[in-house]
Amino acid sequence: MSHAKLQLLLIDPQNDFCDLPGAALPVPGAVAGLRRVAALIERLGARLSGVQVTLDSHQPLHIAHPHGWQDAQGQPPAPFTQIGADEVASGRWQTRDPAERARALAYVQALEAGGRYRLVIWPEHCLVGGWGHGVQQDVHQALNAWGRQQGRLVDFIAKGSNPHTEHYSALRAEVPDPADPGTAVDAGLIARLQATDTLLIAGEALSHCVASTVRDLLEFWPRERRQDLVLLTDCSHSVPGFEAQGDAFLAEMRAAGIRLATSTDVL
Repeated sequence: MSHAKLQLLLIDPQNDFCDLPGAALPVPGAVAGLRRVAALIERLGARLSGVQVTLDSHQPLHIAHPHGWQDAQGQPPAPFTQIGADEVASGRWQTRDPAERARALAYVQALEAGGRYRLVIWPEHCLVGGWGHGVQQDVHQALNAWGRQQGRLVDFIAKGSNPHTEHYSALRAEVPDPADPGTAVDAGLIARLQATDTLLIAGEALSHCVASTVRDLLEFWPRERRQDLVLLTDCSHSVPGFEAQGDAFLAEMRAAGIRLATSTDVL
């Protein structure tokens, strides 16, 4: 296989994850981190042979949004509520649509069996077509300038549009939906990422979408090439309350042989 020299995988650099007024799910440090990403793109210029950008893409009705759930009084769960399979089975939390209840129970059971996350109810975020879905302005400008100067297209990858499953990872949904190929392993994206000598990884949030993506990528990445993966630690931050998960992920990646670097000392 012929290898391009250098690529960037940028996870969910969207307004709703930025520490900005009006953001639905602000991650402290995200704006500063994404400005570092923008500066890196500008500095690398022609050395950067490809850029893959994932975009969390939801509608209001989603299994991880409040509106689809209710308690016995008909009230939705507050954001950041964790819903366990036992609570769905007991009726503590039910889907508003009775026709979805069996499917939702099976989903939460499968999610817990996977061992990565319980179902967390998030504020509605990254709603398609809205400001929160858009790319943070410094990154947006840097990507467009890079595309014009290098005559290349940024590879934008939408994820999260299936309302029945979460899609933290860029490579597959937490519980793939057999009826939706878009939730299965994205073999094409994996192949594009592997076709490089060095892959830089950044974005938000470290504790969730970055961690899930990199863990999935390791499953398909040759062990002898792990040093080709570089996680930019000053360009990713954890969701408040999940800092321990982000720190554990970094320790796990260091032990696995992934390179950890900052945007200023990486190249």
